[in-house]
Amino acid sequence: MKKNRVLRGLKFALFVVVFAAIFGLVVESLWNWLMPVLFGWHVITYWQALGLLLLSKILFGGFRGRPRHNIYWRRRMMERWEQMTPEEREKFRQSMRSRCGPFAAPAAERKA
Repeated sequence: MKKNRVLRGLKFALFVVVFAAIFGLVVESLWNWLMPVLFGWHVITYWQALGLLLLSKILFGGFRGRPRHNIYWRRRMMERWEQMTPEEREKFRQSMRSRCGPFAAPAAERKA
């Protein structure tokens, strides 16, 4: 049983290394193909491409796991929405339009 767990861990680690290597090559190739021609930027090495990939992951993606918080928040907002009266919903829409701009009514209300 423990042997299978170690084997699975090694397979996963190998997969991560191979994926990072291939993705690093893709980033390096795309950068070296487009950036010097379009913007006059310097050509980068493979290790710089991996560093750029890691930096973009940290800045834009983070290292979080599954987006469970998002699902909880959405469910909670849907419950609140269902408990609102039509007047409260319209007031909420008006306040959101003033903050975020216009948006369409939910599909359930368009049919009604």
